[in-house]
Parts: sequence; C-alpha cells; structure tokens
Amino acid sequence: MEPHAVVDRVPRRGNRLSRATGRAMLRLFGWRLEGELPNRSKFVAITAPHTSNWDFFFGISAIFALGVRVDWIGKHTLFRWPWGPFMRFLGGTPITRTEGEGVVAQIVEAMSGRDHFVLGLSPEGTRKRVDRWRTGFYHVARQAGAPILLTYFDYECKIVGIGPTFEPTGHIERDMSAIREFYRGRAGRHPAQF
Repeated sequence: MEPHAVVDRVPRRGNRLSRATGRAMLRLFGWRLEGELPNRSKFVAITAPHTSNWDFFFGISAIFALGVRVDWIGKHTLFRWPWGPFMRFLGGTPITRTEGEGVVAQIVEAMSGRDHFVLGLSPEGTRKRVDRWRTGFYHVARQAGAPILLTYFDYECKIVGIGPTFEPTGHIERDMSAIREFYRGRAGRHPAQF
C-alpha cells in the first residue's frame, strides 16, 4: 500500500485539489507525512505534543493531504466570529470545558449514529504543560468500540506521524501509561511545554 494512502473504509473528504493543497502547504514548510491510516471506518485519532498554534495548521494540512474527514472538538472561544464558520467547515465542534462527562456521551452517540466517524483531538487539551492528560478520548474509544490512532508532531524532523493504533483494554491506568510512553521523546515546537 502507498504510504499514508486513504484506504477504503476511512471517511473521505475533499478532492484532488484539496489533497494537493494540503501536501503543498506541508512541503512549503519542509514537513512530510509518515505512516498509514488504519483501514477502519471509525477511530479516535489523538495528537501530541500540542505546544503551539502551528500544530493546528500542520494538522489541518495533513488532514487535507490525506483526504480524510476528521471531526474535532475545541474550546468554544475558537468558534467566535469571524472564525467560527471556518472552524466548523474544517470539522470543528465547540465545547465548554466545564461540560465534562456529557461531552463523552454526546460523541459516542454521534459515532454510533454514523457509518464513518473519525474523532481527532489532543489529550493534553491545551498548548500549556499539563501533569495529567484528559481521558475523554479514551472513554469515547472504549464506549464506541473504536481503536485509538496515535499521531504526532515532530518539529525536530518536521514530520506529521500517523500510527500505530491502540486498542483500549479497559485498564485505563495501564493503557494511558502505554500511550504516554509512545509519545515520550517526541519534539514539540516548545519542548518545555510537553
């Protein structure tokens, strides 16, 4: 299979022009994609380290280059005028961080109601350094019976990395430890914040 090809079951979005635009934006900054998408119709894609606003730009460029439809959630302030309609066009849904558990249930319901659904988010939940990752992505994946795709930004090598997938076992502490271990040593734009 061609590296980072969009495979049969993955939800698609865009066309040749949007894919070429995504690839061109990555190349313009010297970045490249590495890895492959899983041949799954539903999965939760998490990305780390998230230390800069540039992560959003490189992430959206990668999504366009791959031609994959990704739904993501972000803090409600990102959706204010004039950017709100554009953020929604890119697949975003605003949330208020105080909503907690209700968000997980809403996303699981949305995933079960569609044949194809990719949820993309950052487990850090912010660009600042955090001691503990948010676990909502894990609960969504577990309740929806979906794998977790581990993706990353490597600013040192200028790579948007895709894969591997991780199947949640229900042993959250052990699983979160394994997931965090995968990200150890990844170089964010601001390493001290990861």
